[in-house]
Formats: sequence, structure tokens, C-alpha cells
Amino acid sequence: MYELDKPDNLVEILEESVKKYPNNKLFGTKNSSGQYEWITYSEFNHMVDGIRSGLAGLGIKKGDAVGIIANNRTEWAVCCYGSYGVGARYVPMYEAELDSMWKYIIKDSEVKVLFVSKRDIYEKALTWKNEIDTLKHVFIINETGPGSYKELMENGFKNIVPSFKPTAEDIAGLIYTSGTTGNPKGVLLSHGNFSSQVHALRKAFHMLSDKTRTLSFLPWAHSYGQTAELNTLLMLGGSTGFAESPATIVGDLQLVKPTMLVAVPRIFNRVYDGIQQKIRDKGGLAQKLFDMGTEENKKKRELAKQGKSSLINALKIKLVDKIVYSKLRELFGGNLELSISSSAALSANIAQFMFDIGAPVYEAWGMTEISPAGTVNTPADFKVGSCGKAIDKVKLVIDKTGMDPDATDGELIVYGPNVMKGYHNKPEETKATMTEDGGLRTGDRAYVDKDGFLYITGRIKEQFKLENGKFVYPSAMEEEIKLLGSVEQAMIFGLNKPYTVCVVVPDFAVMKKVAKEKGLPEDKEAFVKDPKVIKMYEDEITEHLKKTFASYELPKRVLLLSEGFTVENGMLTPTLKLKRREVLKKYQDMIDSLYA
Repeated sequence: MYELDKPDNLVEILEESVKKYPNNKLFGTKNSSGQYEWITYSEFNHMVDGIRSGLAGLGIKKGDAVGIIANNRTEWAVCCYGSYGVGARYVPMYEAELDSMWKYIIKDSEVKVLFVSKRDIYEKALTWKNEIDTLKHVFIINETGPGSYKELMENGFKNIVPSFKPTAEDIAGLIYTSGTTGNPKGVLLSHGNFSSQVHALRKAFHMLSDKTRTLSFLPWAHSYGQTAELNTLLMLGGSTGFAESPATIVGDLQLVKPTMLVAVPRIFNRVYDGIQQKIRDKGGLAQKLFDMGTEENKKKRELAKQGKSSLINALKIKLVDKIVYSKLRELFGGNLELSISSSAALSANIAQFMFDIGAPVYEAWGMTEISPAGTVNTPADFKVGSCGKAIDKVKLVIDKTGMDPDATDGELIVYGPNVMKGYHNKPEETKATMTEDGGLRTGDRAYVDKDGFLYITGRIKEQFKLENGKFVYPSAMEEEIKLLGSVEQAMIFGLNKPYTVCVVVPDFAVMKKVAKEKGLPEDKEAFVKDPKVIKMYEDEITEHLKKTFASYELPKRVLLLSEGFTVENGMLTPTLKLKRREVLKKYQDMIDSLYA
């Protein structure tokens, strides 16, 4: 057992913050006039009282499951903390998900009460009551009247029920893993799992306070968004404004003016590409100053390694900061102090760029089964390109059993109060994942350097062997390929083949301009079949990878696709992880033709 910081459950974390910060702004939602309207901690707690008491009136008690199908919104958090307050398990599901997945999760977790956002989902859910014995009640959030979230809240206000105080060992929720193969697994996470995380994050980032504000766009249905944003903000007394949609994020940043962002590398890749394009389009003095800033920051780092500094170097960087970098920071709203990136590898080049412009991104590593953070870089202790050091109370072990004798890495095992209680209804999978002494086998290949910084080298299950017997770890290469401005998505293949090949979805928004300039086909279907285009991609990818990867790893052929990998076509999980089996199922013949 681990000695946990108090409060060690999410119910008391909220109640403490309500006492300390009753009038602090908490959630902001854009209204019809395009401005943000905010509710306070006190107002939020009043809503939680209503939903908690409404659930109690339905007979929901400790150990029961309450589900939700909705995007981030105030009601999502109200239902979450209302469920905790009766001792129930909260089961979030993505709004952008297949019907079959919703039904599987509701049935597997034995959801009794289900909240849904919209009418079309509500009507489907009502039919599921006839198919799923445990599902007794469905409430719609976007409407009023019978069967609505508001009706349940009003019923709760008629008889307020005191909150149940969970122990650290009580289950707070089931978060279903993405399921890149087969059905997802319900990860059982306790109040102690979650509370240990928010205490650890607060210790790691000392600048976090009740003035911390985020722009919320990372789904809370994922453990990363739920822990790093929702639960952490509620402990701090901080606030978040909900992004209206992916298309409005740039404008929303200007209105919300966040001090912190919780995001995935894809967001920072887009930011980087957008900034580079802006500077190129401006050209002239802006381009010269930007290039000078890049060179001078590089020189500054080289001097620092030698324990030196330069006044001229510092003055040049200050000039670039005043004229160029300050304007780039304004794109984030002007108040950004830090960002946290996780879920996939962040390019060291992009991380360094964000540090250079004064909008630092700190890379973390984790997974749902550890609630989810295991390591993080911090302002006091970071290495660009690493995943940071273990967070408070967490221990990392590298297991080299069964690995190549010369390997410097091995399977990462994590110990700590953040390790899950197991997989719901899956004792065999739980046994296979947990060590006898309580560690979690992550399935990630990794190493820890002499200073304690973690580096992930690949996924053990994703590795494959070429016919020459050499192993390839595709994910690192794929992330690197996706940094190319011409590439939207990429997948490396080569199992039992003489060489690797790469399936690429071009970034058509970028390539439309290139096609016009170079006289290449502008139509998507014609573009991906054009031999000149294919050769251009093959050369660009080889040139980009050859400095980092061995020659046998480099893809010799490229398959271009006109259709992207999406959640809707079943090739991505809701957290945007690649379903390799589904891609191969659809494109195997085309991939095989690359070896003909």
C-alpha cells in the first residue's frame, strides 16, 4: 500500500475546492453571440447536489455504473461528480463512436443510468433498454421535460441527499481502452488512482494555481483529459473554457486566454506547420528575423553546454522575441505558461521550437492503466526529446527478459498508487498484465538514462521481423514521417517481407498548392496514382528518415491513399490510435503489390 496525500478521493477534492473558491469561475461555454459565459464553483456544486440526489432517488448506490455519451461540457462534469457522490462508477463514452461500441460498453460495465447529449443518440439508447437488462434509465442533456437531465436534477432538488465519501480503494470509474484490436477493455480506476495523479501533477508544476485556465478540447472520456485537465483543475480552483469545435480553436484561444493547454502531439504539429506557413507567406523581414531566431537559439544552447553565454546572442534573441515571438504567443491568447503533451511521441524539433518562442511544451508519458501519467518533464527538470522522470510515488523498472542480449532497452514496468485495480470482468487479461508484486507491464519498449529520464523506443506488440531476421519498431518511424508537411497519416508495414513499405495519406490541404506550382494533378485520385508524386514522397521520406533510422528500416516503396484513416471508417480509435488490422484488411492487396 502507498501513503496517499489527502484528500484521497475525488468527492472531497471537489468539496474542499468549493469551500476555498466558491466564487471562482470554473466552466465557460460560448453563447449564441460568440462570447463565453462562466459558472462558479458554487453554482457547479449546486448542480452536482441535484444530480447526485436525483441518482440516489433512482436507487443508484455504491458499485452501480452510470454512463455518459457526450463531448466535454458542464453537464459531463456534473454527471461525473454526481455519480461519485453516490459511490457509483462513472463510465464515459465518446460521442464520435460506433453504435456497436456504445452497446458493448454499456452491457459490459452494466450501466444502470445513461446520460446522452443528443436526440438521435437518445432514441437509439431507448431501444437498447429492451436488449440490455441492466440499463434502466436514459436521460437527454440537450432538452427539457420528461426523460431529461434537467428533470432528474429538479427531482433531486426536492430531496437533497448528502454525498457519500468514498475510500481511496473504491472504484471511481471504468475507462475503456481504445481497442486497436478486438473489443476494448474496461480499466478499473479507483479514487486513490485519480487523486494520487492530481497531487503529483500539482507537485510537478508549481506555477499551477487557482488562476490556471485551459481551453478544453481533449476528450474527458480519455483518462488523460479527465485527469490532467478536469480533476486537476477542480483541485486547483482553476477554470476551463470549452472549445466550440475543432474548427474554432484558434478563435477560442483568443477569447479564453488559457495559461495551460493539455493536448496531444497532433495539435502541436498543426501549430508548428501553421506558424511555418505564416512566416513563409510573409517572407521579407519576418522570415529573416525568424531564421535568425532559430540560429541564435541553437547557438545559445551550444554555448550553454560549454557553460558560456554571449551578450550579442542574448540581444539578438530579445529582438526576435519582441518583433516575432511575442506575436506568435498571441496566437495562443497571450497568457500561455505551459502545455503538456502526451498520448504519442512529440518531435524534439517541435518541442524545442515551442520552448524557443516562449510557449514551452512538457512531454509526458502514460496509459489508461496507470490513470494515466507515469512520467513528465517539468520546468525544474526536463530534457527535450524525453518523456520526463517518474512522477511522485511512481517507480519505473526496465525488464530485459527475452530481449536481444545487446538491447539497451526492455519492457517498461510501472509501480505506484496510480496502477489500475484490473480489467473489468477480465481476470486472465489482468493476470497477464500485472506482475506478482503489483507492477503493470506496459507493453512499451523503453530505457531510462543515467539522470532518470524515460525514453520510449516502441511498442512490443507492434514490432515485426523482416525476412532477414531484423526487428522493426514502426511507431517511432510513423511519428517522424507525420512531421513532414506533405503527410497527414502514415503506417509502416513489412512483416516477413524483404523490406518495409509505407502507407501514406497526403495532407491534401498542403499538397494542393504544391501540385499547382509543380504542374501535378490536383484531383485527389489522380494525385495519389501519379508516378511523379509517388517518387516525390519516396525520396522525401527516405531523406527525412535516413539520419535517424538504420537503412534496413527505411521504407523502399510508398502507397498513397486518397482516403484518410478516420474513426468513422473504423481505422482509428476515438483517441486517434491506428487500427493496423483494419488498414491491412482493406489495403492488403495494394500493399502486397508493392512487393511484386
